[in-house]
Amino acid sequence: MFVTYHGLPDGRGVAFEDSIEYRTVEVRTDDPVTPEPADDDRFRFPVDVGCVVTTDGVGIDEFVPVSVRNERGGAQTTLTAHQSASFQYGTYSVQLSGAINLYIQVTAAMSVDVGADYVTVSFDDEGTHEVGLGARSYHDPPAATITTTDEPRDLMRAVSVFSSALKTTSVERSYPTLRGHPPLLERGDELSVPDGLERPNTGVSIVVPPERQYVYQVASLAFYLGATIVPGRPPRVETASGFQYRLDGTEWFEDAVARTLKQSLFLDCIVRTEGLYDIGLYERKRIEPHIPFDLDVLYDVPLRERLPKYLTLDYELIESYVPQWALTAYLPSTPGYAEALPYIVDDLGVVREPRGTRIRNPFESTPEYSRDHSARADGGGEELTRGGEATDGNPGDRHTLVEPTQYDDSIEHAWFGDHIPRGATKATIEAFRNRLNSQPETGTIDITVVCNDREMIEERDGLDDIYGDRYPFELDARIGVDTDELADVLTGGGDFLHYIGHATGDGLECADGALDVRDLNSVSVDTFLLNACQSFEQAIALTRRGAVGGIATLADIENEYAIEMGQVLARLLDLGFPLRGAVDIVRDETALGDQYIVVGDGAVDVVQPASGIPAVSEIESRKDGRYDVAHMVYPNWRATVGAFNQSPLEGLDEAYLHPGRSQTVTIESTPLELYLSTTDYPYRLDGRLRWNQLSAGDDTLNVG
Repeated sequence: MFVTYHGLPDGRGVAFEDSIEYRTVEVRTDDPVTPEPADDDRFRFPVDVGCVVTTDGVGIDEFVPVSVRNERGGAQTTLTAHQSASFQYGTYSVQLSGAINLYIQVTAAMSVDVGADYVTVSFDDEGTHEVGLGARSYHDPPAATITTTDEPRDLMRAVSVFSSALKTTSVERSYPTLRGHPPLLERGDELSVPDGLERPNTGVSIVVPPERQYVYQVASLAFYLGATIVPGRPPRVETASGFQYRLDGTEWFEDAVARTLKQSLFLDCIVRTEGLYDIGLYERKRIEPHIPFDLDVLYDVPLRERLPKYLTLDYELIESYVPQWALTAYLPSTPGYAEALPYIVDDLGVVREPRGTRIRNPFESTPEYSRDHSARADGGGEELTRGGEATDGNPGDRHTLVEPTQYDDSIEHAWFGDHIPRGATKATIEAFRNRLNSQPETGTIDITVVCNDREMIEERDGLDDIYGDRYPFELDARIGVDTDELADVLTGGGDFLHYIGHATGDGLECADGALDVRDLNSVSVDTFLLNACQSFEQAIALTRRGAVGGIATLADIENEYAIEMGQVLARLLDLGFPLRGAVDIVRDETALGDQYIVVGDGAVDVVQPASGIPAVSEIESRKDGRYDVAHMVYPNWRATVGAFNQSPLEGLDEAYLHPGRSQTVTIESTPLELYLSTTDYPYRLDGRLRWNQLSAGDDTLNVG
C-alpha cells in the first residue's frame, strides 16, 4: 500500500504519508482524536486508504484548491484563497487537491474557509461528528509492457495502444490525474500486446508515412486523442465521420503536430469548466467571446465530434493563452529510442528530431561573473576552481557541446542521444526506468552532504540552515571522505547526495584518490547535485547505474561562485522545485547558470513542494507605488500540462492553466507583503531573485 496514516504525536490530527512519492499531508483537529479504519465503501471517490475520526472540525496548514460535492457526487462549489462558504445539513465530500489527494466526508451542516495558508472545515451545530478522511496517491505506474519490433508498422500498432492508459475520453482527460502512464515499450522479435490493454474506440485516426520519425513525433498526440496510427500519405488526422485535418502545412512536420496537440488539450481545458469543476478560469473568460461554438453543448458530445470543431479554429486565436508546455524532447529516430516514448508521452512531451549548433571552445574557464551578469573588470588573480589539480581536459575533449535549436517555449528541453546540450537537459532512458523502479527503504528522506575540500567548507556550513528543517528529513553531513566511504554513500540507499569538491577525468576526488562512478555496478541514490567542475560525466554514469536525475556542471567554476550556486540550488530543491525548475531559475539569475545542467529526469524533485505547486512570483515596481505581480509556475510530478493553479494572492481570483506564467495583477504593497508572509517560495523583484522570510530567515527583503 502506497499511502498509510497515523495519529499525530500530540493526538490532534492524522498524518497521511505516500511512501512512494515521499508526500505527507497532516490533517489537524482541535481536540485529540483516535483514527479508526474506514469501511471500503465509505467514500464516493476512490481512495487508497481511509480512516474515521470524531471531532468538531478539521483543517490543514496550507493553501490548496477545495471542491465541495454533494451526496450524489455533483459539484456544489469550488473555493480558492480568501473565500468561504456555508452548507446546510447534508452529506458532503470535500476534496483538497494537495500533495496527496485528500477527501473529507461528513454528514452535517458545515462551513469551509480557505485562507492564504490554511483550509478549515467546521461544523455549524454543537457537538462532534464522525468524519471520514480518505487519501489517494497520485502515483500511477504503467500497467504493462508492450514488445515491438523495429518495423515502423509494428511500432505504429504498439504506440496506438498507449491510450489504453486514459481513464476517460471526455474533456476531463485534460487533467493529468486522468491520464495514466502509458504502457512501457521493449524491443523484441515480434509484436506482442499484453491482454487487457485496449485502446479506447474514439473514432480518430492519425495517418502518417510508415517511417519511424513520423511515429515518434505523433506519439503524444495519438495518446491524447486515443487515436489509431495508420500508414498513409499525406499526414493527417481523420475521424470516422470523414473529417480530415492535414499535418503537413508547416516547415517542420512536428510543428503541425505540436500545434494540434496544444490546441486539442487547451480547448478541452476550456470546455471542461462546464462539468464537474465549475471554476472561474482566466483563459475561458478571454477567449469565449471569440469562439463559434457553445461550450455546454460540446461538453456532452464524444471526442470524434468535438475534435473537428476545435481544429476549425485558427490557432493564432488561442496561441497567447495556451499554457507553456512542460517538455520538448529531442529524440533521434533510431530504433533504440522507441523505449523512451512512454516516458515522454506521460508528460505529453513534444517530440522533435535533434537539431542544434555546435559550440566552439565552450569549456574555457568561466569568468568571474558578478550578480549583474558582467565580468569583473579587474580580472583578479588565480582563483580556486573545483576541477582539482589533476584536471585532464574537459568534456569537450570527448563529447560535442551543442546548442539545441528550440522551436518551442517549453520549460524543459530534453536532449536524447549523442552530444552534450547547453541550456537543456541531458536525458537518458535509464533515468526514467530508474524512477519507476525506485522504492523507498524508509519513511524519511535521507540527504547526504559530502565536502571533500576544506577550502570549500563555507558551502557545506551554509547548507546546515537549508537542508534538514522540514519533515521528514534525515541529514548526514561529512567532510573528507575516502573512496570507499563515498561508494557506500552512493550504494547505501540514500535519497539525495550533495557533493562539494573536485571532479576530474578520473572521477570524484576523495581523501585517498578519485572514485569513478563508472567503476560501480549500481548506485541507489535517487537524486544528486555534483557541485564540482566538469562533473557531467560522473552524473551521466550515476543515471545509468540507478539514479533518477541530478544537476552537474559543464566547465571549471571558481569556488566563490560555486558556493553561491550550490546554496541557491539547495534552497530551491529544499522548497520542492523539480530539477528542471531549479536550473531554469538559476539560468535566469546569473550567466554562470548556463554551466549547470540537468542530467536524467528533469521532472523529479527531492522533496514535496513547500506548499501548493512550486512557483516564483515575478514582481515589478510601478511609479505609482503599486506592483505588477505574476507567478511563474513550474510543472512537477503531479501538476503538469492541463492542471490549473489558484493563487492565494488577493486580486488574483481567477484560476489559470498550468504550467507557465499567470496573468498579471496590479496591487498595493500591503496585500503583497501579506502574501509573501504566507509562502515559502522566492520572488523576483525588479529582476532580482530574493528569498522571503519563511525560506531565508534573516535574508528577508520586503517590497516596501
